[in-house]
Amino acid sequence: MDKLYTIISQFSTTGKIQEITPMGSGHIHETYLARTVSDNTDAYVLQHFNINVFRDPEAVMQNLDLITAHIRQKLESQGESDIRRKVITPVKLRTGGLMYRDDENKVYRCFLYIPKHKTFDRAVSTEQVYEGGKAYGMFLLQLSDLSANSIKETIHRFHDLDLRLGQFEDACSNGIRDRLAETRHEIDMLQSRKTEMRTILMLGREGKIPLRIVHHDTKINNVLFDENGKGLCVIDLDTVMPGYVHDDFGDSIRTFTNTGEEDDPNLDKVSMNIRYFEAFARGFLEITSTMLTQAEKDHLALSARVITYMQALRFHADYLNGDTYYRIHHPSHNLQRTRAQLKLLLSMEEQYGEMKRIIRDLG
Repeated sequence: MDKLYTIISQFSTTGKIQEITPMGSGHIHETYLARTVSDNTDAYVLQHFNINVFRDPEAVMQNLDLITAHIRQKLESQGESDIRRKVITPVKLRTGGLMYRDDENKVYRCFLYIPKHKTFDRAVSTEQVYEGGKAYGMFLLQLSDLSANSIKETIHRFHDLDLRLGQFEDACSNGIRDRLAETRHEIDMLQSRKTEMRTILMLGREGKIPLRIVHHDTKINNVLFDENGKGLCVIDLDTVMPGYVHDDFGDSIRTFTNTGEEDDPNLDKVSMNIRYFEAFARGFLEITSTMLTQAEKDHLALSARVITYMQALRFHADYLNGDTYYRIHHPSHNLQRTRAQLKLLLSMEEQYGEMKRIIRDLG
């Protein structure tokens, strides 16, 4: 911990740092809260950046600097008075850069801490889900006039379904024999849906839906809420890349509306909460309706199924390959994850007509 005081001194902070303590529950970076002696000076978030996950930290930080500056400019032009709570603020090095590399080649970055915020790991009310929908919708709207070509890809083909299908089919050909035999039912479920699940990907390739700047990791805990439960801003911008609006909407529905856990061992607990679907869609479309094309709106409901399907593909491929990617807590953990995602997918399929009706009525 003593080394962190030396590291944060490289950044353009104000006030004397009093203490640095671990912060948050993220799985990628090591995050710390640095508090100053005086309440009248800013606190800071210091992160040890994981270069094993994001192999081009310069690209991540260039994206982040461009994106946050663009949002800040929008807020200023709208007369927003609380800008420092409505967009994250990178803190530059005293030498002007955005990252610090220590003598062990470890990478660190720093942000202003956003005071008086709340975060949640699970949605607990339709009002909260509605605010989450507005927050992610606003993020997309704020960046809608910024060219997708202006930012870099930070994880190659992250939401590319063809890549994930290829990895899955390779695992089906070369995976562990006993696991292939054990999961024939799950494999058949995934194989039978692949043509329909490629619909959005094909629309994008044919130019029928636009490429946009999207978040790609739209969990509820990446939304900051204020003291009154209203959405403040979206955080964790490392996966912001070119993509389709469906990447964000679909993953939001997958994570916001699940009545169980992503790896729930009790499949009876897993389903899609249709009230939460309606609440998220209402908030999201309230902000983005005039921005989206009709083709984008027409496929929002499908995107929830596609992203859930894609996550099931990834979990199951890893299980067949011997658990080489995701961290597991027991030998069948990836299979448990797969089955939970497939149960959620089945719930979405059962309610798909209602999902499409909701989008139609809101759009």
